[in-house]
Amino acid sequence: MMFRPRESHDLKLLSTSLRITPEPARLRWLHDVFDNSIAIAEFDGLTAELRFESLVTLEHLETTLPEYPLEEYAKKYPFSYSGEDMPNLACALAHRYPSDNVRQWAKQFLDASGTTGTMSLLSSMTLGIRNQFQYLRRIRKGIQSPDETLQSRRGSCRDFAVFMMEATRSLGVAARFVSGYIFVPGNDSSVTGGGATHAWMQAYLPGAGWIDFDPTNSIVGNRNLIRVGVAWSPDHVLPLWGTFTGPGNSFLGMDVTVSVSENGCSPSVTKESPVRTSGLG
Repeated sequence: MMFRPRESHDLKLLSTSLRITPEPARLRWLHDVFDNSIAIAEFDGLTAELRFESLVTLEHLETTLPEYPLEEYAKKYPFSYSGEDMPNLACALAHRYPSDNVRQWAKQFLDASGTTGTMSLLSSMTLGIRNQFQYLRRIRKGIQSPDETLQSRRGSCRDFAVFMMEATRSLGVAARFVSGYIFVPGNDSSVTGGGATHAWMQAYLPGAGWIDFDPTNSIVGNRNLIRVGVAWSPDHVLPLWGTFTGPGNSFLGMDVTVSVSENGCSPSVTKESPVRTSGLG
């Protein structure tokens, strides 16, 4: 399971707790290849319900800037990554869903003069997805291909994140997938994705590092975004996964609830994931 937010200079964990019912026979923690924090639980016996409840209190520092301190050579697109950065960014530049259609869509944000401000390009693309596509919460697992998203003009937050990753990669800009939570202030109806896990992407820009881009909400920077896991593709940051022993019809369903609230000056995140079964081992 991947519930614990990633601590950083802009996110400090004040307290965490993980309650699992029934209590696992064994529970251990590890860091994966991306340095995400993962908990592995093993169980003995039968149960009719498996429940995970994670409660986190954290301090979140907003780093949205009017201008990001990019290296001079990276302020205008196109630019090239340094020979030192390229080996580390190879996977962030590799296409998982190669598509000429997505590349053509991305070109609309390039200035006809041949030179475009890098941040202007990515910010316009983020807003373009918000304006041109319709958000649709999908319960079924998996990701739409970027071509499917482009054709239907609708998708979930994870579909939009993957679509924008492929669009930026088609232009030679390194990108990675982010899974986490989003804070919805008050009753702000303009923010989408609350009440469940959320997904967006980051682009690597020399001088500024990894910058958050949430195409679902047209957010640039980490405003209201709480990172839990990062990876080159969504397959590596599933919030909950596992196996069980029993008949195939034992699994009856799963409900997920995420609540992000302000506690004084510190956001608090509660995540519940009840898994209903007919008695699995």
